[in-house]
Amino acid sequence: MITKMSHTCIYVLDQQEAQDFYVGKLGFEVRTDAPMGSNARWLTVGPKEQPDLEITLMPIQEGIVFNKETAKSMRDLVKNGTFGFGVFETPNIRATYEELKAKGVEFVKEPTEEFYGVEAIFKDNSGNWFSLGEKR
Repeated sequence: MITKMSHTCIYVLDQQEAQDFYVGKLGFEVRTDAPMGSNARWLTVGPKEQPDLEITLMPIQEGIVFNKETAKSMRDLVKNGTFGFGVFETPNIRATYEELKAKGVEFVKEPTEEFYGVEAIFKDNSGNWFSLGEKR
Protein backbone atom coordinates (compact mmCIF):
# COMPACT_ATOMS: atom_id res chain seq x y z
CA MET A 1 0.00 0.00 0.00
CA ILE A 2 1.29 3.46 -0.91
CA THR A 3 1.15 5.87 2.02
CA LYS A 4 2.55 9.14 0.63
CA MET A 5 4.65 10.84 -2.02
CA SER A 6 8.07 12.00 -0.87
CA HIS A 7 9.59 13.49 -4.05
CA THR A 8 8.27 15.16 -7.17
CA CYS A 9 9.98 16.97 -10.02
CA ILE A 10 9.77 20.41 -11.58
CA TYR A 11 11.73 20.82 -14.81
CA VAL A 12 13.71 24.06 -14.85
CA LEU A 13 15.79 25.91 -17.41
CA ASP A 14 18.62 26.77 -15.00
CA GLN A 15 19.06 24.96 -11.69
CA GLN A 16 20.85 27.77 -9.83
CA GLU A 17 18.34 30.41 -10.97
CA ALA A 18 15.53 28.06 -9.96
CA GLN A 19 17.08 27.59 -6.52
CA ASP A 20 17.31 31.37 -6.16
CA PHE A 21 13.61 31.68 -7.11
CA TYR A 22 12.23 28.88 -4.93
CA VAL A 23 14.36 29.73 -1.89
CA GLY A 24 14.70 33.51 -2.25
CA LYS A 25 11.22 34.38 -3.48
CA LEU A 26 8.93 31.55 -2.38
CA GLY A 27 10.71 31.00 0.95
CA PHE A 28 11.36 27.28 0.46
CA GLU A 29 14.38 25.60 2.00
CA VAL A 30 17.02 23.47 0.32
CA ARG A 31 16.59 19.84 1.34
CA THR A 32 19.35 18.18 -0.71
CA ASP A 33 22.14 19.69 -2.78
CA ALA A 34 24.61 17.03 -3.90
CA PRO A 35 26.80 16.44 -6.94
CA MET A 36 25.83 13.53 -9.17
CA GLY A 37 28.60 12.40 -11.46
CA SER A 38 30.76 14.89 -13.29
CA ASN A 39 28.11 17.23 -14.67
CA ALA A 40 24.93 16.83 -12.63
CA ARG A 41 23.46 18.04 -9.37
CA TRP A 42 20.66 16.58 -7.23
CA LEU A 43 18.86 19.65 -5.89
CA THR A 44 15.65 19.47 -3.90
CA VAL A 45 13.67 22.16 -2.11
CA GLY A 46 10.42 22.28 -0.17
CA PRO A 47 8.11 24.43 1.91
CA LYS A 48 9.36 24.81 5.49
CA GLU A 49 5.98 23.68 6.83
CA GLN A 50 6.10 20.44 4.81
CA PRO A 51 9.40 18.75 5.73
CA ASP A 52 8.55 15.35 4.23
CA LEU A 53 8.20 16.65 0.64
CA GLU A 54 11.20 17.19 -1.64
CA ILE A 55 10.69 18.99 -4.94
CA THR A 56 13.51 18.12 -7.32
CA LEU A 57 14.57 21.09 -9.45
CA MET A 58 15.53 19.09 -12.51
CA PRO A 59 17.48 20.83 -15.28
CA ILE A 60 16.47 20.07 -18.84
CA GLN A 61 19.68 18.96 -20.46
CA GLU A 62 20.95 16.45 -22.92
CA GLY A 63 22.10 13.24 -21.29
CA ILE A 64 20.60 10.15 -19.74
CA VAL A 65 16.97 11.31 -19.78
CA PHE A 66 16.78 13.56 -22.85
CA ASN A 67 18.37 13.40 -26.25
CA LYS A 68 19.16 16.73 -27.98
CA GLU A 69 15.80 16.98 -29.76
CA THR A 70 13.73 16.09 -26.70
CA ALA A 71 15.68 18.50 -24.47
CA LYS A 72 14.96 21.35 -26.90
CA SER A 73 11.25 20.42 -27.04
CA MET A 74 11.04 20.25 -23.25
CA ARG A 75 12.77 23.64 -22.82
CA ASP A 76 10.31 25.17 -25.29
CA LEU A 77 7.31 23.67 -23.48
CA VAL A 78 8.51 24.92 -20.09
CA LYS A 79 9.45 28.41 -21.40
CA ASN A 80 5.99 28.77 -22.95
CA GLY A 81 4.23 27.80 -19.73
CA THR A 82 2.65 24.74 -21.32
CA PHE A 83 4.27 21.96 -19.31
CA GLY A 84 4.72 22.51 -15.56
CA PHE A 85 1.84 22.83 -13.14
CA GLY A 86 1.29 22.48 -9.41
CA VAL A 87 -0.88 23.69 -6.53
CA PHE A 88 0.48 25.37 -3.40
CA GLU A 89 -1.63 26.30 -0.37
CA THR A 90 -1.50 29.20 2.05
CA PRO A 91 -3.63 30.14 5.06
CA ASN A 92 -3.74 33.83 3.96
CA ILE A 93 -3.67 34.18 0.19
CA ARG A 94 -3.94 37.96 0.05
CA ALA A 95 -0.95 38.49 2.37
CA THR A 96 1.07 35.82 0.55
CA TYR A 97 0.13 37.32 -2.82
CA GLU A 98 1.34 40.78 -1.73
CA GLU A 99 4.56 39.33 -0.24
CA LEU A 100 5.42 37.33 -3.36
CA LYS A 101 4.45 40.12 -5.73
CA ALA A 102 6.77 42.50 -3.81
CA LYS A 103 9.58 39.95 -4.30
CA GLY A 104 9.03 40.02 -8.07
CA VAL A 105 6.97 36.87 -8.55
CA GLU A 106 4.91 37.17 -11.76
CA PHE A 107 1.21 36.55 -11.22
CA VAL A 108 -1.06 35.84 -14.17
CA LYS A 109 -4.20 35.83 -12.01
CA GLU A 110 -4.82 37.92 -8.90
CA PRO A 111 -6.57 36.33 -5.89
CA THR A 112 -10.06 35.48 -7.06
CA GLU A 113 -12.99 33.89 -5.24
CA GLU A 114 -13.72 30.44 -6.66
CA PHE A 115 -16.14 27.72 -5.55
CA TYR A 116 -13.29 25.91 -3.74
CA GLY A 117 -11.70 28.95 -2.09
CA VAL A 118 -9.52 31.83 -3.24
CA GLU A 119 -6.96 31.25 -5.98
CA ALA A 120 -4.14 33.17 -7.62
CA ILE A 121 -1.86 31.88 -10.38
CA PHE A 122 1.86 32.62 -10.70
CA LYS A 123 4.78 31.57 -12.85
CA ASP A 124 8.26 30.55 -11.78
CA ASN A 125 11.34 31.93 -13.54
CA SER A 126 11.43 28.98 -15.97
CA GLY A 127 7.82 29.39 -17.14
CA ASN A 128 6.08 26.74 -15.03
CA TRP A 129 2.82 27.99 -13.58
CA PHE A 130 1.24 27.26 -10.24
CA SER A 131 -2.03 27.76 -8.47
CA LEU A 132 -1.78 29.41 -5.05
CA GLY A 133 -4.86 28.68 -3.03
CA GLU A 134 -6.58 29.34 0.26
CA LYS A 135 -9.20 26.70 1.00
CA ARG A 136 -12.61 27.64 2.33
